[in-house]
Amino acid sequence: MTPPAPLPSARVALFPADAADPAEPWGYASSGAAYDEFVDPLGQLRPGWSETVRELERLGPDGLGRRWARGLAELEENGVTYNVYGDPRGMHRPWALDPLPLVLGADEWAGIEAGAKQRARLLDAILDDLYGPRDLLASGDLPASLAFAHPGYLRPCCGWTPAGGRRLLLTAMDLARSPDGRWWVLADRTQAPSGAGYCLENRLVVSRRLPDAFRAARIERLARFFDTLLRSVRAVCPRGEAARIVLLTPGPYNETYFEHAYMARYLGVTLAEGADLTVRHGGVYLKTLGGLEPVDAVLRRLDDDYCDPLELRGESAIGVPGLVRAARSGRVVLANALGAGVVESPAWSPFLPGLCRRVLGQELRLPSIATWWCGQPDAFAHVRDHLTDLVIKPAMPGRADAQPIFGDQLSQDQRDELLTRIAEHPEAYLAQESVDLSTAPCWNGRSLDRRHLILRIFVAAAPDGGYTVLPGGLTRVSSSPESRVTSMQRGGGSKDTWVRSEGPVAPFSLLRSADGDQAVARGADLPSRVADNLYWLGRYVDRAEAVVRLLRAIAARLSDDAPGWGQSPEALPDLMSALHAVAPGPEKGENDADDPWTLAEAVLQQRVFDPGQAGSLAGITGNAYGLASRVRDRISTDTWRIISQLESTFEHARQGGDTADAVALLDRVVLTLAAFAGLNHESMTRNQGWRFLDLGRRIERVLGLSRVLRAVLALGEARAAAGLEAVLEVADSTMTYRDRYQAAAAASGVLDLLVFDESNPRSIAFNLVQIEAHLTALPGSDRPGARAEDHRLSIGMLAAVRLADPSVLSRADGPRGERKSLDVFLDGLIAQAPALSDALTRRFLSHTQSPRTLGVEQALDTPDDLADAAPDDVAHDADGGAP
Repeated sequence: MTPPAPLPSARVALFPADAADPAEPWGYASSGAAYDEFVDPLGQLRPGWSETVRELERLGPDGLGRRWARGLAELEENGVTYNVYGDPRGMHRPWALDPLPLVLGADEWAGIEAGAKQRARLLDAILDDLYGPRDLLASGDLPASLAFAHPGYLRPCCGWTPAGGRRLLLTAMDLARSPDGRWWVLADRTQAPSGAGYCLENRLVVSRRLPDAFRAARIERLARFFDTLLRSVRAVCPRGEAARIVLLTPGPYNETYFEHAYMARYLGVTLAEGADLTVRHGGVYLKTLGGLEPVDAVLRRLDDDYCDPLELRGESAIGVPGLVRAARSGRVVLANALGAGVVESPAWSPFLPGLCRRVLGQELRLPSIATWWCGQPDAFAHVRDHLTDLVIKPAMPGRADAQPIFGDQLSQDQRDELLTRIAEHPEAYLAQESVDLSTAPCWNGRSLDRRHLILRIFVAAAPDGGYTVLPGGLTRVSSSPESRVTSMQRGGGSKDTWVRSEGPVAPFSLLRSADGDQAVARGADLPSRVADNLYWLGRYVDRAEAVVRLLRAIAARLSDDAPGWGQSPEALPDLMSALHAVAPGPEKGENDADDPWTLAEAVLQQRVFDPGQAGSLAGITGNAYGLASRVRDRISTDTWRIISQLESTFEHARQGGDTADAVALLDRVVLTLAAFAGLNHESMTRNQGWRFLDLGRRIERVLGLSRVLRAVLALGEARAAAGLEAVLEVADSTMTYRDRYQAAAAASGVLDLLVFDESNPRSIAFNLVQIEAHLTALPGSDRPGARAEDHRLSIGMLAAVRLADPSVLSRADGPRGERKSLDVFLDGLIAQAPALSDALTRRFLSHTQSPRTLGVEQALDTPDDLADAAPDDVAHDADGGAP
């Protein structure tokens, strides 16, 4: 792979000289050293690009800029992210996508496809031998010292064949094109390859931005690949089409969590974390509200050793205890099989051509980059003699010196020291040839420039025993023309990959045909974790609304130009007490002022503009965002956009805004929360997920309103109209009260409207009625015998409200005008609401005991890998996977 002599750079004018702005024509400068995917050495377009260039010429730079701005907005609204550990944006770091695709012709793709299928067969056969008879080790075709020393070689997985017989149901390969135009494999991804979900999202966004070029170029569709993968998994499950499949994720803090949720929804499988699954009597079960449900297959996105803390990595908190045992029993299909990561090491590359001849009787069609494993004396001698031309890397993952070392960047003393280190443990090192990656045009916001690229392709097992290849892939590009680093963790971007079809492209949908009669199905058991997260999402969203309304009421009383009806500043102390009761925070502001106006101003600044302040809106909405991210596969795109917008509003807020700024911001947030409530009420199916989301909102509303009423009406002197009107404003019931009474607020009317009126959605009684209805509809509530604890508590709370005497509660019966009876009544509700929440958790969400679990047991008694490309190295990046 020695690069040829540099060619002169070529430049192609994408837009004619008489364009609208001829002073700034677009041009593209190719590199003379690397292969250019866009133009040949003479500056002529390569085959397949004409449709794309034609649309670019029609749009012009300004048109493409405007169109791609909408594309970037779509990515942000859809929450397409790639988490980078240590990046200040963290989970908010947007996915980097370029509007121009990488275009590959049908003939060229056919060669890649054939080589990828062969390579997948070969890797699967090697794995089968390593964990089975070990004939290749005995014959010397594979070095035993490399296999047994590799941390990815899992001894608990030896001696048994996985369900279905194949260990690789999904694999990926990173390809790069050498200067002579040939494709070479840089790395194999066999543990839990990532990127296929990003391929789908890239295709969706780019095809919408360049629709004419996409249609005219006849681009192969992607859906059939995923259908084949699902059919292959179901084919080896005992229950076939009825099999329950879960996608096992490390959780929302994994760098590619967006893809996990996206793929689960697209494939129609359950997204599960390790804590959602349990192993009982050799089988894997999903914890649901109705009990434990058997799992037939696991599409895992965890690295091998994190999957089972019992037999693999003991400190793993994201795996499933007993998963190895379940896989060994054949009761669950794992894609991919545990231990598959051992063949990811580039150290195997020198042995693959010979293995292909022995195992498959064929020449290797898709070769690897030139690699020398130093554990062989001849290879070490070559490395010693050609160190300045090579890149030194560890042969095993997890070493402290994992960064590549470039021989040409070392002094003589450093080279001598490195060779001494290698000589001490030669089996721990390998050397690879460096290659100039090919380039393709990328939009930099103003024009096009070239970026280096790597193509990741995906191979899935087919039900007939063969393999199928995704017609396209994930193209990763460097961050600048000078850089050759394509790692997403280090600023790289991505492209859609278009594979042209020789004929018309047949439409295909992943959805199964609905021809003939279809069995009607309504509802399904909800995983307990999902119910738990939806429940707390509802609570945090409603808490955010309560705090927003309290802060808005405070801000209105601090504003000189908007006192309005009932906005007397006399209510400020009451509102401050209510705010602290609903969302505890510092009792005094930065100035530690005793003056209520100064104190209220400081607290308003802290709660609205200081994201780090305890009890701030940033903290509350941040919790809601975190919970929503855990149920991305269960909520609509519009709901996600609302939560994301809500969180980002306060995430970017900073101290320094005045009262008018706070009022404007809070007004916008009230509308955002109203949109969430509208979607919750009008768009969500009344299933178990909706019930738990609404239960969270209702319980939080009962608790929050009880605290507000107690702080304003019960604890201090009996307030005049100002405090009562403030409560009506916070409870969004001012207009109803005015319509009914046409008079200043009185305690009896306010309490009737906000506590006892079952027709007012903001009242305590209304919400208790809704809670009772939800609990009645949840699984197991129709069983004979005593009611569950949560049900008894809700009935007791509702009965207490219905039996209370409003005239007694509204009376000032304390020595200083307090309402002691009201205080006792509300204090009871405030104590019982958390008890109700705890009882609900014990019955449905903790799974300490489950009615269906006992029956099941009795019946059974008989990372990422898009992350770490080496700097300036060809593209040796390693899958990260586990956090």
